[in-house]
Amino acid sequence: MKEVKLKIDGIETTAPERTPLIKVAEKLGIHIPTLCYYKEIEPYSVCRICTVEVKMGNRSRMVTACNYPVTDGIEVFTNNEKVRQHRKILLELLLARCSEVPIIKEMAAEYGIKESRFGHGTETCILCGLCVRVCSELVKANAIGFRSKGIDREVAVPFDRESDTCIACGACAYVCPTGHARVVDKRGRVVIHSELTLGPTTAIRVPTLQAVPNAPYIDIDTCIHFKTDGCGVCQRNCEAEAIDYEMKDEEIEIEVGNVIIATGFQQFDPSVMKNYGYGKYDNVLTALEFERLNCASGPTNGQILCTNGKPPESVAILHCIGSRDERYHEYCSRVCCMYALKYAHLIKEKTNAEVYNCYIDMRCFGKGYEEFYHRLLNEEVRFIRGKAGEVTDYAIYPEEKGKLIVRVEDTLAGVIRRIPVDMVVLCAALEPTYDAQEVSRIFSCSRGKDGWFIEKHPKLGPIGTATEGVWLAGFCQGPKDIPDTVNQATGAAGEVLSLISKGEVEVESATALILEDVCTGCRICNDVCPFGAISFDEERKISVVEAALCKGCGTCAATCPSGAIKAQHFVDEQILSELEGILTGP
Repeated sequence: MKEVKLKIDGIETTAPERTPLIKVAEKLGIHIPTLCYYKEIEPYSVCRICTVEVKMGNRSRMVTACNYPVTDGIEVFTNNEKVRQHRKILLELLLARCSEVPIIKEMAAEYGIKESRFGHGTETCILCGLCVRVCSELVKANAIGFRSKGIDREVAVPFDRESDTCIACGACAYVCPTGHARVVDKRGRVVIHSELTLGPTTAIRVPTLQAVPNAPYIDIDTCIHFKTDGCGVCQRNCEAEAIDYEMKDEEIEIEVGNVIIATGFQQFDPSVMKNYGYGKYDNVLTALEFERLNCASGPTNGQILCTNGKPPESVAILHCIGSRDERYHEYCSRVCCMYALKYAHLIKEKTNAEVYNCYIDMRCFGKGYEEFYHRLLNEEVRFIRGKAGEVTDYAIYPEEKGKLIVRVEDTLAGVIRRIPVDMVVLCAALEPTYDAQEVSRIFSCSRGKDGWFIEKHPKLGPIGTATEGVWLAGFCQGPKDIPDTVNQATGAAGEVLSLISKGEVEVESATALILEDVCTGCRICNDVCPFGAISFDEERKISVVEAALCKGCGTCAATCPSGAIKAQHFVDEQILSELEGILTGP
């Protein structure tokens, strides 16, 4: 394509002919404000905030930068007095319609506009049509559109009802400049709201932090392309051309001699505890959501902000939500106290907020933990001994208006307190993964009443399991912090390496023995063997023991109705001979 020469704000540059002005300015680092531009769809300049002045010879024109193609010899002014006057009028008109929309108020303030001369409106939609066009042109779902005309025009879904056409991808909310378009779940909770979203991650992502290999994948269950054959933004923008929608999942079978189970945990869903308002109030977060909010690569670049974009003035951290509770989980999740202290420290470090820790008992048991607790006492973090009973937005006193109210019994002072805060962090219980039962079945590993995997012996075999060659590491065996997890993982790896270096495996000598003449082929032993060591021989119609798998536990011998199974080396004659030798010894 032909290259043309032009000048933008005195900077001479070249660009392919008919490239939109806004793209050329962007490459030069020149900011042109806009509310309706999204590069993946063809712009048609609805908001007109991107107006600039273009001169060619003696002729001057006011054009919109998002859809004006560059030509040879033009000179562009993006922020002179004439341009600013045009934008001020446009922003006043937008402010008159949407007086409370933060981005419009911010843009108006940049141009010295405090309030509009044309009135005060409470709308949040500027009718830019970005959401409608993205849904139809990019997503290809056509789930939303305009209705009515003139001043009654508005964006709507068909009949104001849920539609099967909407795939809840969130594209409309993502591109909406004012936050008017929102996606909510079945409980009415906002799933996506501008850049502060703490909802679902994108369809193309790295599976977990510090994943190995650290490469992204596409979740076909949430990807727009696999639902509507639309979008394709990631493929078009991938310079390495690494995205192939035609690739299929593959299952690879690998023969191994050892397995380390390190399935981790999942977080208890606190929405079932209605008294804490999770899913009902915007600024009630779980600990993992707060962790993401606080992360430097998170939605707010590490800033601790409420959903209104402002830092909190007060934060309550509630301990033991779902743990140490007979209704949900009786056990202590162990790590909650310390990460709650960490959060309190980070909030104090990043904001001027008052921090309240509502706890049952502080369990600071590790090396340096108690010292960290005392450090926070000196940082004026407030500790209230008592489990919070409820989080509500019902205000009784004037200072509680617009706040979340935490009701908690202070057991040391013997009073019920009402604490008004801007944000609540729930330290929810940590529980076994949803598929722990299936993993237990596959590897013949037992689980306790709490759902955690049971080790071979709590003191002498804390890493192994009853199944030889299957080891445990981390939270899957029970709640533990990072140092303990690292120690156990190191131990499990060491056990595996010791077996590999030997090159051979010692098998149990006292295995089960089936008396073929007595076996009736009832197959009861096949079902009860916890190690899968007994199979059925269809030809001879008898059960057969695989000695390498048998651990001599005796379960099969105890359940055999015909007495066909004996424990090898422990038959009656052998035991009687041993007793006779003992009794007639020297």
